[in-house]
Amino acid sequence: MINVTKLLCGTPQPADALRYGEGACAPKAASQRKPVVVWNITRRCNLHCVHCYSDSTAKHYPGELTLEESIGVIDDLAKYEVPAVLLSGGEPTLHPHFFDLAGYAIARGLRVTISTNGTRIDSQAAARLKDLGVTYVGISLDGIGEHHDKFRGKSGAFQKAVEAFRHCRGAGQKVGLRLTLTQQTADQLPEILRFIEDEDIPRVCFYHLVYSGRGADLGLLPASETRAALRMIGDAVVRWEREGNPREVLTVDQPADGAFFWLNTLRKNPKRAAEIWKLLSWNGGGSHASGRGISNIDSQGNVHPDQFWQDHTLGNVRERPFSKIWSNLRNDDLLAGLRDRLPRLEGRCADCRFKEVCGGGFRVRAFQKFGNPWAEDPGCYLRDYEIAAGEAGA
Repeated sequence: MINVTKLLCGTPQPADALRYGEGACAPKAASQRKPVVVWNITRRCNLHCVHCYSDSTAKHYPGELTLEESIGVIDDLAKYEVPAVLLSGGEPTLHPHFFDLAGYAIARGLRVTISTNGTRIDSQAAARLKDLGVTYVGISLDGIGEHHDKFRGKSGAFQKAVEAFRHCRGAGQKVGLRLTLTQQTADQLPEILRFIEDEDIPRVCFYHLVYSGRGADLGLLPASETRAALRMIGDAVVRWEREGNPREVLTVDQPADGAFFWLNTLRKNPKRAAEIWKLLSWNGGGSHASGRGISNIDSQGNVHPDQFWQDHTLGNVRERPFSKIWSNLRNDDLLAGLRDRLPRLEGRCADCRFKEVCGGGFRVRAFQKFGNPWAEDPGCYLRDYEIAAGEAGA
């Protein structure tokens, strides 16, 4: 994740210790971080989204972890001291023991966040999440009105999501918006930014598309349009800060965003750019993400380097605890490669002057496009002259 608010404005953010090594509880190095665990507790979903990475639908999927098995996973994650657990799906609130799992994880001292489409978050559910102590609820949005409904495959989904935002705010539950950058959402970005202002949403995550599940059928946003969208997002972040209404804004699944914001800041404010470079250097981008700083447990108990790398399994929690699987490098060349200080980069990424801070982008996207996890990231939108060899960080 790239915290745009932190980079551009320097404003302290909730996860500074985890992302940038700031604060008393920060690890000495990014490589020493335990992983954030994305846990798809169920694959079942009540919507049919165009870009769903798990290709979920409204049906029962046999073989999902039982309640007893899930409790064992939570006990192991708590003992292993992972920094956060993101309960996802499918639609996680469809899990018959959703509130039980969230509540037990929180009782064991885990920081729990939720990724949801929002259609099942009414006022009672929002109040219950707040009472349990859920850190954050992320609600997905892919456009305004009928645009969102079409993308999500169900009429009325947008209105339900809007109501979910309001129910969470009414209950005092921290809530945010999650959005994947596609042609549709980029075209609607001005309206989406206004929606964020009108609904006073305090946290926003903009995701770059990954070729997974039904998302494999979508094309990446062209480089010029990606750059335009990021400039618009950056301008909004700075304006909100200037107006005294700052928001926590992040981009996800493209570490090259850090270099992009550094380049744009360097022209305007070299002093701020130097601070950005310092933050990015500690973070390490993709070299400290998949397989190191982020992990995935799917609904069947399989462990993956991240939630998009479903065709590479490291083990299963029914056979060995997550902590044991994650700590064992001996028999997995991919995981060992992902944990190199710099992955075994090829193509543009190998020669890029930003590889120390970007870490080679998002490795699973390279594998999905080229069948080679070390190939260049096809989602990188930086121009050849921008990444050409030279002194970076000056």
